[in-house]
Amino acid sequence: MDKKNKTLGEFVIENQASFQYSSGEFSRLINAIRLASKVVNHEVNKAGLVDILGAAGDTNIQGEDQQKLDVLANEKFIQTLKNREIVCGIASEEEDDFIAINSHDEKHQNKYVVLIDPLDGSSNIDVNVSVGTIFSIYRRITPVGTPVTLEDFLQPGINQVAAGYVVYGTSTMLVYTTGHGVNGFTLNPAIGTFYLSHPDMQYPETGKIYSVNEGNYIHFPQGVKDYI
Repeated sequence: MDKKNKTLGEFVIENQASFQYSSGEFSRLINAIRLASKVVNHEVNKAGLVDILGAAGDTNIQGEDQQKLDVLANEKFIQTLKNREIVCGIASEEEDDFIAINSHDEKHQNKYVVLIDPLDGSSNIDVNVSVGTIFSIYRRITPVGTPVTLEDFLQPGINQVAAGYVVYGTSTMLVYTTGHGVNGFTLNPAIGTFYLSHPDMQYPETGKIYSVNEGNYIHFPQGVKDYI
């Protein structure tokens, strides 16, 4: 099959077979993120036509003003993950604490936790600048069937099962990795399907442009300052 005709669902199933002891739970989790991102994309695209622009009147745990779209995106991702009973916990930038999902019930053997910023850059939506979703997936480290705890979320990055982002811009693109290459999928809005558009993404060996927020220069490690 031509790589660019391969859907995200096909890609996930194909790669599921390459992992020993795979149960399909991770594949269903990625598919849930895919579904939620399509719902959020739909809302972002009509933001200027309905009353979902501007501040919601609250602040998140980072002390940032919550935008209406922050709240909406947060609800969509949490609802989608909860309804499918495929994770034992969710930590969102828009919530003061993590959300435990049936983690105390021995009948629910879910082993993954998701950390997510449902809509990063939402303050840019008023001026039609791209926004996005950032997510990270870990296996819980406490026993399955026991209550999920904070330590299940506060793990080093090397323990990540997968990480990725979704950009809602000129086109909508979902990019993720499981530690075996980075692949990007572009949404075909006519049929609502993500297709593999950027297989095996890599940094170029050389480049003429760098992008950094120099307003934070004073906080950079010395090695980064020397490089810049």
